[in-house]
Amino acid sequence: MTAFHRCLGPAAILTGLVLVVCEVTNKDYCIIGAGPGGLQMAYFLQQAGRNYIVLERNNISGSFFVRYPRHRKLISINKRHTGTTNREFSLRHDWNSLLSHDASLLYHHYSQDFFPHADTMLQYLQDYTTRLHLRVRYGTEVTSVATVPSNTTWNDHVFRLSTRNGDLWTCNIVLVATGTSMPNKPKFLGSELSEGYESVSVDPSDFEGQRVLILGVGNSAFETADRLMSTTSYIHLMGRSRVRLAWSTHYVGDIRAVNNDLLDTYQLKSLNAVLEASTDTLKLERTKDGRVQAYLRDNESWFPMTDTPTSDSFPEWGDNFSLREPYDRIIRCLGFRFDFSIFDKSLLVGRASRRKRKYPLIQSSHESPSTPGLFFIGTISHSLDHRKAAGGFIHGFRYTTRAVHRLLEYRTHGVPWPSIRLPISQLFNTIVRRINEASGPYQMFSVLADVILLKKNATEFEYLEEYPVGALSDLKANTGRVPDDALFVINLEYGKDFSGPGLDVFSANRAEINPFKAWRSNFLHPVIYYFLRLPTANNMQFRPRGWTLPRPTRIHHIVEDFLTAWTAPASHLLPLRRFLESCLHSDLRNFFAETCFHQALTVRQQPITCQQGYLQGMGLDAGMWLGNVIPPTLQLPTRRSM
Repeated sequence: MTAFHRCLGPAAILTGLVLVVCEVTNKDYCIIGAGPGGLQMAYFLQQAGRNYIVLERNNISGSFFVRYPRHRKLISINKRHTGTTNREFSLRHDWNSLLSHDASLLYHHYSQDFFPHADTMLQYLQDYTTRLHLRVRYGTEVTSVATVPSNTTWNDHVFRLSTRNGDLWTCNIVLVATGTSMPNKPKFLGSELSEGYESVSVDPSDFEGQRVLILGVGNSAFETADRLMSTTSYIHLMGRSRVRLAWSTHYVGDIRAVNNDLLDTYQLKSLNAVLEASTDTLKLERTKDGRVQAYLRDNESWFPMTDTPTSDSFPEWGDNFSLREPYDRIIRCLGFRFDFSIFDKSLLVGRASRRKRKYPLIQSSHESPSTPGLFFIGTISHSLDHRKAAGGFIHGFRYTTRAVHRLLEYRTHGVPWPSIRLPISQLFNTIVRRINEASGPYQMFSVLADVILLKKNATEFEYLEEYPVGALSDLKANTGRVPDDALFVINLEYGKDFSGPGLDVFSANRAEINPFKAWRSNFLHPVIYYFLRLPTANNMQFRPRGWTLPRPTRIHHIVEDFLTAWTAPASHLLPLRRFLESCLHSDLRNFFAETCFHQALTVRQQPITCQQGYLQGMGLDAGMWLGNVIPPTLQLPTRRSM
């Protein structure tokens, strides 16, 4: 008897065959992968009461961290003390916690180390899954994602997910959160003589006295070099481009100081070194003594040359070729990429361009441009902000995942994007609070921004937090919120010429303190854009090069601050209020009740704060206030008592 483990409809028994019917399960949302990104989305769907499932091929959440990073030190900071009890502000400096309502699921409860051990992340993700009762189906490997037509869904199809155990899942929306799990293994002559980061020994004693060449100049390469420096004879790192240090690029995925001790030994003449060359020009050969000789191609010649060179074939300086000595070990540390193999060809899932090809091509909404309803979240959505913000890491994609959930809530359930609506007199205070505590725009600067919609002839405003700025022209379709008139966008930005691998970010003139020159600020600082109308898709596409948004009607930079606390009355607050007043053509100063009363009797148009405060019975009495804050011995006599 032969068993076919396939879904073929009702169970049937035929001569010599047994047709085994597998389970078919229908869900509104299917999340593929129970890593941090998948669990974060599961939390939001759970809180909203949606019909969802997380499909995980392994038997544990966050299985990537079982093996990686190989040397077990995370480079995501765990800052336990920020000088405040404000949880939102503290998340600015907590790079490991996922978002939830449970304060016990903050990462500082799991590790006291500034750079935690990877095992603590595993424990954290298990607790996050169990304590929040997330619906994860372990041991379920999705092998195929395809679509079948449907006339009952908004996108005219449902997704069919096939699993290795033969079960089928049908889903209205698929959210892929599998991460970049496949090591990059470029093919070149002799590539089989190299060892991979994913399998090489992590015991330094195995490299005692050896010469090691590491292919790659990313964090995995420097992590490996840092671990092996104490036992090796020397280590060389080879990358296709120059070393990019995180402190000069302001990108957390570039080389972090915690891993770059080798650069000290390179520049302080201690044998270790870094060079630039592509694996496209590399060849490896085994030598007679069992070592590995590396060759680099220059035009038609390979260096170092093995034959006696002639003056025509070998330049006079060719005998000092960097890789002329053979190595004992060659280790490939070239990062990871996304696995595209699970998608049916009909879905046309594309790759992002150029250096971002390891990620899928997605729109600002994180949706596939070719397949409506197919979304990519977590690390694999990093093509939107690669080498810019933190979208490839927990402290970034926890916010972009929330943004995707809010978008889906409106699109599929008619729930508008969360917002608050307040009188315009509260605009200044609301902006000041957000720029000083908001963690989402702080980590996802120039990717997520707050949007303020003016209402009722600018007497009220509606505040939307953490909206994807790349999709600003689609605001109505994504949120259900529409500006009656003009709008503000509150963004955080670095200076335009302050980030780059070759820039001196420690120069004497690196900081700007003059509020009149705030536009020259280098470090991260708030930038407020004012638009008379919502930018169109055409405006977004043809915005000035290097700009986050199209050219606004007016723009205001708040000068950078050493403490990242934009609360200085003269340098930060007064220029901001003046800018808002110039846009709104309204006086936003706060007045005591006595002043409002006087103006009500003497002027035709009272300040907006008087209209929405004192005239509504909510004025502040100056005498009562002064009596509370000024000692009686210092109080001046009032007119009544004279």
